[in-house]
Amino acid sequence: MPTPKFILDLRAKIGHDLLWLTGVTGVVLDEHEQVLLVRRADNGRWSLVSGILEPGEQPAVGLVREIHEETAVEAAIDRLVSFESLPPASYPNGDQVQFLDLCFRCRPLRGEPRVNDDESLDVRWWPLTDLPDLTDRERASIENALSPDPAPVYVTP
Repeated sequence: MPTPKFILDLRAKIGHDLLWLTGVTGVVLDEHEQVLLVRRADNGRWSLVSGILEPGEQPAVGLVREIHEETAVEAAIDRLVSFESLPPASYPNGDQVQFLDLCFRCRPLRGEPRVNDDESLDVRWWPLTDLPDLTDRERASIENALSPDPAPVYVTP
């Protein structure tokens, strides 16, 4: 998927300077104790479904949109799992970004997972007992989504 137009418009004004964006991440869990993962086209790694909110878009609506766009699975939000400010990052072209990420636990409603856009190389359900190599943050997101405590996780001073 190409860079959203609103980001291109902002980049035309601010160049490569740090851009603060709101990201959403979904821990989509099915009734068979599996999690929906995508294999990213940009780096080949398996990861949770994630994306960037459009201006004015509600977080839960944006995540459901991202899940469908990337996997063809229609999902529903169960609850907010965590919210956190991620470290600043740089893209190969020099663009600087930092995300406020809202992570939600989700459940599938219908649809078979498949690659549904150009952001992914593969999409599939993974058993929680046999996950591929994920980042520490993604593993923590899955653990938090499985927690019986419904309160979201956040960093405190």
